[in-house]
Amino acid sequence: MLVFNRADVDQPFLTHNAELLALVAPQLESELTQQLAQKSLPEQVKGIVKKLLAGQGPTLRGVARELRLSTRTLQRRLTADCTKFQQLMEEARRELAQHYLLHSSLELNEAAYLLGYEDANSFFRAFHQWEGTSPGEWRAVHAHRASSNHASASVA
Repeated sequence: MLVFNRADVDQPFLTHNAELLALVAPQLESELTQQLAQKSLPEQVKGIVKKLLAGQGPTLRGVARELRLSTRTLQRRLTADCTKFQQLMEEARRELAQHYLLHSSLELNEAAYLLGYEDANSFFRAFHQWEGTSPGEWRAVHAHRASSNHASASVA
């Protein structure tokens, strides 16, 4: 994941090299696909959901297409793993939410958008259901813990 400041996005990208990108991108995509293929089906689904969340929004059909499966085959395999697509989507959102809150300076509204929520209130409600607290409070507590752990590790 790359996170940019808004002002930086407006700056020209002086070192853009379309030829190099065309050369490197297929290899990177191939390696990502290979790494994903080594994971369990639920982990593969969550990985694809995470990739699709900030775009058009993940659907069972879209994820099945990414896995080169029919929608019915994906449903059947998830059922065999005792899991449901909606459950995996919620787990992916929760994991990404925690990552965004701990490892970025994203505003809560921006995090809500990247997680595929129509509005921040929907994200706040979902987060409170997952964690029992608001995203802002969770970030403050866990950021404090992370900085305390980092400081004590530096001293040792």
